[in-house]
Amino acid sequence: MDHDDATSSPEKTADAAVTESVVSSDPAEGQTPGRIMRRRFFREKSAVCGLVFVILLILAAVTAPVFVNGKPLLIVSPDGMSSPALRDFFAPDAQEVFVEKMFNWLFLAIPTVLILWALFRRSRRAFAVLTAAALILLAIPFCVLKPHMSQIDWRKTAEADAASKYWFAAVPYGPFETSPETYAKPSRRHPFGTDHVGRDVFARMMYGARVSLAVGFLSTAISLLIGTAAGLFSGYRGGRIDLIGQRLVEIVICFPTFLLLLILMAIMLDHGARQSILLVILVLGLTGWPGLSRLVRGEVLKQRQMAYIQSCESLGVPTRSILFRHLLPNVSGPIFVSFAFSIAGAILSENSLSFLGFGVQDPSASWGELLKQAFADPLNYWNLMLWPGLAIFLSVTAFNFIADGIRRSIDLKS
Repeated sequence: MDHDDATSSPEKTADAAVTESVVSSDPAEGQTPGRIMRRRFFREKSAVCGLVFVILLILAAVTAPVFVNGKPLLIVSPDGMSSPALRDFFAPDAQEVFVEKMFNWLFLAIPTVLILWALFRRSRRAFAVLTAAALILLAIPFCVLKPHMSQIDWRKTAEADAASKYWFAAVPYGPFETSPETYAKPSRRHPFGTDHVGRDVFARMMYGARVSLAVGFLSTAISLLIGTAAGLFSGYRGGRIDLIGQRLVEIVICFPTFLLLLILMAIMLDHGARQSILLVILVLGLTGWPGLSRLVRGEVLKQRQMAYIQSCESLGVPTRSILFRHLLPNVSGPIFVSFAFSIAGAILSENSLSFLGFGVQDPSASWGELLKQAFADPLNYWNLMLWPGLAIFLSVTAFNFIADGIRRSIDLKS
């Protein structure tokens, strides 16, 4: 007996070592589901390319006033230094003031948050308090300062003022600045040419990215909040509430979405509403939630039959905790996929509305509005067709790649 134990112990030890080595070589060992999803997402080359393009697009939209500006960024004169572009940064003279201020605020907020994270990442409470205070302080000048009308031609002023130094942006033209050079072809002075009133196309492309991203993210966020809340509550409660909720969803889905958008935008614009971007965001957000609601409801119906939900109910856990602490994290994967796809759809819808004249109104910059100008003669005005069309195509494709990458990262069978 002792001999058998002695001879078998090395074999057991070897088997245990092999088993331990196999277990320890498992790359998913000790990792959270979030880390596993991120690792699988970054293995998808198309998704990573889409993410890189979206990040570059966001950076271009946020930093637009630094690279595209008709006012001097800095003037050094014998009397001192001044920055005419700084006041316009905090109080932009534009029709869509909300979007301009939001992106200018992000230009200051993003580096501020990154610096605070680097300094206080070990103390989450201090980081949260300081970040909230910093973001509020950064918003004060945007709320206090008022726009200042100025008709000064700063480029001619710089040529006449030999005693001072003027530093302009890389493209010294604003998105609303007109000139006699109408329908100019791409040149060193205007890299993408000019439109029908002599405005620089490159400047309008940069600011058009702000419009597309604002509409895409904000309208999708509205539809995501409504659709997720409706799907969670309807799927979990069931019964009469679910029946009424699904009939409401079916009524909204029965309407042709794009036709409904055209009708609502036409009615609002006829009543004198001028903040057209906000109207587009609200209309897209309030009409885009039924599909997500049905998706979330289907996931909730599957999850509510699971043992962990029944255990929560038997223990008397409040409904709010069951919905938001237990159900929502387990149905969040399809929500993220739908969010990315919906951003692409919202960008396409906004530019389609602008192309038809029911979206963002002139003089606000929009890719769809530039395409509309090229409609009369696409071959002659090819620069007004190529650049915005390429931007729309790449943006929609990038968000679709990201959504497909998220779908693959959460699919255990892929």
